[in-house]
Amino acid sequence: MESSRAAYLESNQSRFLEELCKFVSIPSVSALPEHAGDVETAADWLTARVEDAGFENVVQLPTSGTPVVYGDWLHAPGRPTILLYGHYDVQPADPVESWDSPPFAPEVRDGRLYGRGASDNKGNLLAALIGLEAMLQADGSLPVNVKLFLEGEEEIGSPFSLGLLATEKERLAADICVNADGIQYGVGKPTILGSFRGMTGIEVTVRGPSSDVHSGIFGGTIHNPLHAMARLVASFHDADGRIAVEGFYDDVVPVSEEDRERLGKAPFDEQEYIAGLDVDAVFGEVGYTTNERAWRRPTLELNGLWGGFQGEGSKTIVPSEAHAKVSCRLVANQDPGRIQELLEAHVAKHAPPGVRVSVTRKRGLANPYLLPLDHPGVAAMADSYREIYGRDPFYIGSGGTIPVTAAMLEELGIYSLVFGFCTRDEQIHAPNEFFRLSSFATAQKAFGILVHKLAGIEFWKS
Repeated sequence: MESSRAAYLESNQSRFLEELCKFVSIPSVSALPEHAGDVETAADWLTARVEDAGFENVVQLPTSGTPVVYGDWLHAPGRPTILLYGHYDVQPADPVESWDSPPFAPEVRDGRLYGRGASDNKGNLLAALIGLEAMLQADGSLPVNVKLFLEGEEEIGSPFSLGLLATEKERLAADICVNADGIQYGVGKPTILGSFRGMTGIEVTVRGPSSDVHSGIFGGTIHNPLHAMARLVASFHDADGRIAVEGFYDDVVPVSEEDRERLGKAPFDEQEYIAGLDVDAVFGEVGYTTNERAWRRPTLELNGLWGGFQGEGSKTIVPSEAHAKVSCRLVANQDPGRIQELLEAHVAKHAPPGVRVSVTRKRGLANPYLLPLDHPGVAAMADSYREIYGRDPFYIGSGGTIPVTAAMLEELGIYSLVFGFCTRDEQIHAPNEFFRLSSFATAQKAFGILVHKLAGIEFWKS
């Protein structure tokens, strides 16, 4: 049967590449209203492709935004049910002039397919479907039950799609999620991605006089909002980079020695990291490595700071207002709403005299996610990588946020195995995004291997 699957995949690679090119050619940019019709076109294309793969009960589940493409194959009684996740929307292609070929006219060069979404996430998503299709075609069945949750607004934070996890619990019930929106540490460097940071934030406004005023007449007699803001934002950290907001670290799960040992095995060259960013040195919370800070420790970042005169030359004023945007990346057990409360309390406590300070809470909160390394799915994923690459995987985290991982744990009670085959050098979200054709083929085979290893597992949930 395995040889039949391999033969099916090999004999159909040209067709699969044509399909991927068609998929990538659809400019399904969820962030731009002018592409709303293209997002619908991508959903329709994917719906038809899911049916062609052999799935049943295929439907577009409506949301207040873009639809979620659902399908299932439920003919493996007594076996686990896997919920496959992926997304069919993409980032904007700007700046288009920086592309070597048009972003939505896919082009193969040097064993790579160039185009927006080739790597994130259309290549990985289609590869997962093809891997399952190969089993249905060669074996006539799957060793597990499979359901699909393929959304069209991941790139804008999934504002509506994730609501279906609550309203469609029965339809989406499963034992484990396999998330095809993943990344490898590098070519030939298999990776188990065990954590994502959550996100929250606020915007701070400091108001002084009712309008900008003459700095000669009024300067020195009232508190300048920019000066007040500078003092306020400086109070968020101590001199060593530790966040100084009272209670901020109270719920943080410590980085264990076992975690440190696992994370420390991932290749990392600090000097190369520094040179690549064109900075003089790394900086952050004392007592942690750069990767530990990025993957397993929370942050508070100043994303924007503005006020007063910004034009060329000078304008001697005391400005009326100053503004700051603050975001926090959170780690396991931290609650985004609670962190906003702590930030508001900190601002109120440290607000300088003579100005009025207000805080607006940001929307789009995301909870952090941590996959227990003793979860049985982790062993299945590691065994799959060993079979594919002949080596142990690296265990890493992500400083970024994939809200669906935490949402599935909260709403469905299932953990997510992030199993993707793009790599960090593939210009994701940047001009000249590409997906290696070798990775496309490997991913098709790999999804079949993983599914077979998951078939014999007795899962536990949250």
